[in-house]
Amino acid sequence: MPLPPLTVFDVETTGLDPRRGHRIIEIAGVRVENGIVTERTFHSLVNPERDIPWETKQIHHLSEADVAEAPTIMTVLPQFLDFAGGSILTAHNAEFDMGFLAVEKEFCWGYVELPECLCTMKLSQALFADAFRHNLDAVAERLKLPLPADRHRALPDVILTAQAMIAMLKHGKISSLDELRAKAGLRALTAT
Repeated sequence: MPLPPLTVFDVETTGLDPRRGHRIIEIAGVRVENGIVTERTFHSLVNPERDIPWETKQIHHLSEADVAEAPTIMTVLPQFLDFAGGSILTAHNAEFDMGFLAVEKEFCWGYVELPECLCTMKLSQALFADAFRHNLDAVAERLKLPLPADRHRALPDVILTAQAMIAMLKHGKISSLDELRAKAGLRALTAT
C-alpha cells in the first residue's frame, strides 16, 4: 500500500499534562502529499479559557492577551480535523500531541473521532537506533535541516517536522504505509 496523504501537526499548550487541566493554545498542520510538503496549511490560536503559566510563556512566547480573542477548542478542533480529513496525522512525539487532542475532544459538542497518527520521533528511533537523542532539534541537526528562528511555535515546528519526515522516509527508503506504521505507528491512546 503506497503512502497516503499525511497531515503533520503540532500543538502548543499551557503545560505538559492535559489530565491536570493544561490546554491547547495553538495548533497548526501542513499537508504532505506524494513526499512533498504542500502549501496547504492550517493554523489557529486557541483560547484555553485558563491562565498561561509564566514558565510556559517563556517557551512559546504566547500570553493571555495573544489568545484572548481566539476561538475555543470547541470551534478549532473540528476545523482542524476537517482540514486533516482523508489523511493520517503525523507529529513529533505524537503521544504528547495526541494525548492533548484526546482530552480536548471532550470539550467539543458531539463525538469527535481522531484519525490514526504516526510519530516522527518513533521513526527517528527506528532509523537511528544508535543515536542518543531524538527530540526535534536533534533530528533536524542529524538530517542537516535548519532550525526556524521561531522554534516552539506550532506552524514553524510543523514545517520542520514535515521536512524531517520526508528526509527520514528517503533515508529509510520507506515507500509503503505498512512499513511506515511498523516504524512510526502509535499504540492506541485513550483519554484517561
